[in-house]
Amino acid sequence: MNTWLARSSTPVPQPQPATLPKPNGFLSDVCAGLCRGGQKSLPPKYLYDELGSILFDAITRLPEYAVWRAERHLLTSHAHEIAAISRASLVVELGSGSAEKTRPVLEALRARQHRLTYCPIEISESALEGSRRALDDLESLQIRGIAKDYLVGLEDALRGSPRDEPALVMFLGSSLGNFDPLASYRFLQTVRRLLAPGDHLLLGADLVKPQAQLRAAYDDALGVTAAFNLNLLRRMNRELGADFELSLFQHALRFDDTRHNVEMHLESLCDQTIHFAEGGFVVTLCEGETIHTENSHKYDLGELDDLTCGAGFACVERWCDDDAAFVSALYTVA
Repeated sequence: MNTWLARSSTPVPQPQPATLPKPNGFLSDVCAGLCRGGQKSLPPKYLYDELGSILFDAITRLPEYAVWRAERHLLTSHAHEIAAISRASLVVELGSGSAEKTRPVLEALRARQHRLTYCPIEISESALEGSRRALDDLESLQIRGIAKDYLVGLEDALRGSPRDEPALVMFLGSSLGNFDPLASYRFLQTVRRLLAPGDHLLLGADLVKPQAQLRAAYDDALGVTAAFNLNLLRRMNRELGADFELSLFQHALRFDDTRHNVEMHLESLCDQTIHFAEGGFVVTLCEGETIHTENSHKYDLGELDDLTCGAGFACVERWCDDDAAFVSALYTVA
């Protein structure tokens, strides 16, 4: 190891209390996640700035990442069934990305009715613009992008649309697995509370699979996932005036086989102190200490049934890709 990466013999400075005048959401979440005791962590939604969204789109094209292709195949194959069951005139997608997987469902719904509104919800304005460009050629489709957190955006989308016709909420790509068990339950409960009889939820979920398959997907040979994870440090430098040196961190995976979780971390390669110009606080990291950036829970079908049923949903149809161990399921409000 380069000598300047070596562990310092001097005591590591302790974090200073942060004063947050007029904090924005990103700043306050970063301060809360990095200055508390125990495991440092950041909400995974902050991985998706403009560059992060581009890198994630690149991840979905990697041969190791079968989930994206499996879900696209399922939605393309069953789009007309989804349209026939849901009969939706409003589609709200929580985390639209490029909207490429969504397109077949929108086309099938458009073939059934004269008007259709699509509300993609993303915190990244660039991702919303990408969705809009990708679907520009679909006639009679009104696109209303909402740059907010999922649940606030969903409430806005439903409030701003006529509620005399059914809505379809899409939460794809196993994004539900980014929440811990209690948070995922509460999230689905809130979605259920916002919906009305006749509305539907289309949910994607990644299923339990061998660790070797997961390692290949979350630590790919080209290093795209590592770049995606490390970009969060770059974002904090740019937006919060932090002084992270990316070469002093590495992308790291942790597996919790008991809970069926894959954890993404950013591991510090030395003792270091990070200064934040915005907010005026410092964060200390010891060699080997990590910042937990994302959880990805892998479900079994029984667990998924218990979770969705407990939150107030009833399964209407379910389609599985056995090779990729992925499921797309359509629910109605119970």
